Amino acid sequence: MTEASPITQHDVDAPTTFYTELAGRLQALRFRSHAPKRVFAPLPQPSQARLDASLTDAPLDTERLAASHVAATHEKAKTVLYLAYGSNLCNETFRGVRGIRPLSQVNVVVPSLRLTFDLPGIPYKEPCFANTARRTPETEDYHKNRWHKGLVGVVYEVTLADYAHIIATEGGGSGYHDILVDCHVLPPSDTVPTSPTSQPFKAHTLFAPVLDGDDKVQSTNRITRPDPSYSQPSVRYLKLITDGAAECHLPAEYQDYLHDIRPYIITSRKQEVGQAIFLAIWLPFIMLILGLSRKLQDKKGRAPWWLAKLSALIFIGMWVSYDSVFKGTFGDGERTVDDEALCDRKIRSKDGYVSMHDAEKEGLLEEAVEGMRGPLKRKSVSPRRSDLV
Repeated sequence: MTEASPITQHDVDAPTTFYTELAGRLQALRFRSHAPKRVFAPLPQPSQARLDASLTDAPLDTERLAASHVAATHEKAKTVLYLAYGSNLCNETFRGVRGIRPLSQVNVVVPSLRLTFDLPGIPYKEPCFANTARRTPETEDYHKNRWHKGLVGVVYEVTLADYAHIIATEGGGSGYHDILVDCHVLPPSDTVPTSPTSQPFKAHTLFAPVLDGDDKVQSTNRITRPDPSYSQPSVRYLKLITDGAAECHLPAEYQDYLHDIRPYIITSRKQEVGQAIFLAIWLPFIMLILGLSRKLQDKKGRAPWWLAKLSALIFIGMWVSYDSVFKGTFGDGERTVDDEALCDRKIRSKDGYVSMHDAEKEGLLEEAVEGMRGPLKRKSVSPRRSDLV
């Protein structure tokens, strides 16, 4: 198994937008777990005229759009075709927590992009989040990289104001570039075409690749890990994506691929101890940052510059402490140890074995809140097929 080397650090100012991305994802995870299940009305598909009009679109300036106020009548009437592929597939996250009100949606395949999980999160709990990269021939036989077709996702038609809000909650504009990609409408089917032949249209997406064209870690304004394929997403985060894929009725072939992605699972008592100590040290700082962000952010979700810098220092310190102390002492907090042996989808606990459903229930922010009230009490539950991702 490849060993992940210590985190790459740029100057302190560089990764400040990483906080906004991570905060948005953590808040989405938190509120989705506490909020009651909501039912969202189905949306129509974009009109053919709107898809045809996208062929003349131009990339948008994300920094200017995130900082501006959409006020003019012609700007309010403008819509954007936005490509979503990760947790934004989930209605509870996209339409519920983030408050986006899409006008229409359509399932698509994007031959030029592929799904990655290379945005760092929090060791031992939420190791990484979804991202995209330019599609290149696959060289690794690993579950995250076994999809050899284009990126499958959903294109939402949103207002310009909602798109500005999406940009703000994904890094304030400086963390991503807006690019236009060719999308092909997916007809109702269980499979995804390898080479789609339908007429393409253009959609906007927020692009921040970790690897350059030579598959080397490139200079970026976010915290990066040297091996982007090393970390595994948590059971909890994967379920957001698989739930969203089911809600959007993405092809069964792609849903099967998502369910086959190996999640990060703690498999040893030493890792459990390391997780408890690590989160006891760092979660109070993260909760403080999240609390300040909710109180101080503007209507577009932008945090003050000083809070972004403070959060960058905290997250850099968190990952440095993991690389230099915790990983060597307590074990891997990014990738399941001996994950080939986890065919039964079970993990060890103090009382024997518990299902992966328990790992999902032990959410990052719930654990922090419960930790303030008293010791956590774990309960074993029988595994259900719907819980196994």
